[in-house]
Amino acid sequence: MYLPTSFAMTEDDARSCISASGAAHLITHDPSVGLDATVLPLVLRGNSLVGHVARGNPIWKRTGPVLAIFTPLDGYVSPSWYPSKQEHGKVVPTWNYITVHVHGTLHAHQESSWIREVVEHLTDVHEQRIGSNWKVSDAPAEFIEGQLKAIVGIDILIDRIEGKSKLSQNRASQDVDGVIASAPPALADAVRTAAGR
Repeated sequence: MYLPTSFAMTEDDARSCISASGAAHLITHDPSVGLDATVLPLVLRGNSLVGHVARGNPIWKRTGPVLAIFTPLDGYVSPSWYPSKQEHGKVVPTWNYITVHVHGTLHAHQESSWIREVVEHLTDVHEQRIGSNWKVSDAPAEFIEGQLKAIVGIDILIDRIEGKSKLSQNRASQDVDGVIASAPPALADAVRTAAGR
């Protein structure tokens, strides 16, 4: 990824971003189809991203190098939000965003105990996010066993994490204030935080 120093995230911040995101676009390669992307809930576990896919989804057979792209926030920035537009008019639209690229090696798991542990972990993480407490064990055991047979576990051993937070850091202070005042709330909050305000 093109990563100017002013937009680079620390690895700790990038990992926090992954935890806040929940799902990624997992990019794999297959000689018969070329590059392929699948939206997939993934969570950090140590130095891995873990998740699962339907057994019928061929990506689990594409062991080897992969790229998981998390993009928890992005949005258009209008030049009309910049006070400098009034001063000199030399402004153009841009896009603010946060993205994390995780490069790694995909390994598939078909052991039911491994898959169950990951399913339970993913469920717990996402249930907590929405303030709910449903557990895998709340469903009938024989039903869950059937569901587990229909999926394959994914374990991506992380080689490298790159995080980019492009949130108007390259703009004059007055233009940053203009974005904070005009952008949708989530984007405005992120720009405010990046600016230390």
